[in-house]
Amino acid sequence: MDLSSLLETTLAGLGYELVDMERSGKGRLMRVFIDKPGGINLDDCAKVSNHLGRVLTVENVDYERLEVSSPGLDRPLKQERDFVRFAGQKVRVKLRVPMDGQRNFVGVLKQAHAGKVELEVEGKTVVFELANLDRARLVPNI
Repeated sequence: MDLSSLLETTLAGLGYELVDMERSGKGRLMRVFIDKPGGINLDDCAKVSNHLGRVLTVENVDYERLEVSSPGLDRPLKQERDFVRFAGQKVRVKLRVPMDGQRNFVGVLKQAHAGKVELEVEGKTVVFELANLDRARLVPNI
């Protein structure tokens, strides 16, 4: 089982979602970003950190320091389920391959299904393949 699958399975069992995972260049620092409906608080991070520390030890995952946190207000969107969950929210998207000469879009997320994402950008509908996504983040409402 790869590390991402291990984390995803473990977190799902605790009622959390793996949003993202980063490792430093030498793999010594591991950052895990978690979420759940209603948001994440400090107690959630501590609970997950303690549990993951034990799981990673049992699975012989080599790391020196583990950081667990919420994804923040500008949460990354990576999988189709993320786009479905946050429909109606404002997002910032960067594509791998430009559409009509443009790679960056900011708009309201309308829907996602069958590997496609639909945004409303300045009154126009933009549809792109999820496979063409470089990165996407929520735009905080502040």
